[in-house]
Amino acid sequence: MAGYKLLIKTSAAKEIDGTGSKADRQKIVSKILTLAANGRPAGSEKLAGHDNRYRLRQGNYRIIYLINDDTHEITIFKIGHRKDVYR
Repeated sequence: MAGYKLLIKTSAAKEIDGTGSKADRQKIVSKILTLAANGRPAGSEKLAGHDNRYRLRQGNYRIIYLINDDTHEITIFKIGHRKDVYR
């Protein structure tokens, strides 16, 4: 399987900085890096109402991303606490 190119929106990068502890941030970043090898890892779920939008759980945080299979790109566009990320 071909790898994916990771793109992170500026707003999502700022949201990583705003998450809890340093350990939480490191876990989130490592989860994001695993997406480069497999865009749909175990535990990722397709979001209802969207064609190519997925979510990945990391503790109490969620990583929302888009997959473009034509260009092999994954765009991380939202990261946040599970109570706020879907609003």
